[in-house]
Amino acid sequence: MLRRLTTRLYDNAYLLLSFMALCWAGNQVLGRAVAGHIPPITYSFLRWSLATVVVLPFGLSHVRRDWPVIQTHWRYLTFVGAIGGGLFNTLQYIALNYTTALNSVVLNSTGPIFIALASFLIYRERLTVRQTGGTAVSMAGVLGIITKGHLDVLHALAFNRGDLLLLTAMATNGIYTALLRDRPAIHWLSFLFVLFLVSTLFVLPFCTWEIASGARMEVTPFTLAAIGYIAIFPSVVAYICLTRGVELIGANRSGIFLHMIPLFGVLLAIGLLGEPLQVFHVIAFALILYGVVLANRKRE
Repeated sequence: MLRRLTTRLYDNAYLLLSFMALCWAGNQVLGRAVAGHIPPITYSFLRWSLATVVVLPFGLSHVRRDWPVIQTHWRYLTFVGAIGGGLFNTLQYIALNYTTALNSVVLNSTGPIFIALASFLIYRERLTVRQTGGTAVSMAGVLGIITKGHLDVLHALAFNRGDLLLLTAMATNGIYTALLRDRPAIHWLSFLFVLFLVSTLFVLPFCTWEIASGARMEVTPFTLAAIGYIAIFPSVVAYICLTRGVELIGANRSGIFLHMIPLFGVLLAIGLLGEPLQVFHVIAFALILYGVVLANRKRE
């Protein structure tokens, strides 16, 4: 029964990608919360090194079996590991030390656009009319959350160097997500182990430099819990969901689920911090969900 339920979940792209968005919403909240307590590059290094350790006992046998294929595709695996884990998240964590929470939500909502752009430039894959419409509708919902129903808030936005780093991170993630369609025929645990290991090795020299420059982590129950969370949920769990989701429905249709990150972020704030649920929240949630459904509807 449990095996059948797990199989059905693994074959449901919509549930997988929704859970990915939930995990990454928690990652954004924590990324802002630990800014100033954990150096950003050290935070990224701890994330990927611990994720590698978590996957190792489950994936080692698969890696041994898949090793000939891994050797054949080492250039691809090295590239996607460097940009999809190491570069993307390191830039994201550095940016969260400089940008505002409002700007981070705005810039993270560009994720589906960068995925669509990368898919077009690399594979000449165009968005369908429904995907374009769904993206526009869900973007309207994201803007509703950002502005709280008052569009004049957008005029007050001021951008800084952190925003440029975050925009670069989103472009990097767009390339990574598009390239997942070329993932070699290896077990998903093999893929994740190699991805996490490459990410760790990519970040290591920068982490060494950061520590040598005098940056230090505050060791508290909160920072340790934050590291434990990001190593498991936004890393292992979310990357399984993203990899499988792209395999099932493609990069462009998967990308629209990034617009659910601010939705889940607000729900977490309401549920955990006691923030009030307001009318604009309900309208924005409805727009995001309808946009996601519209973009993923099959042609009749």
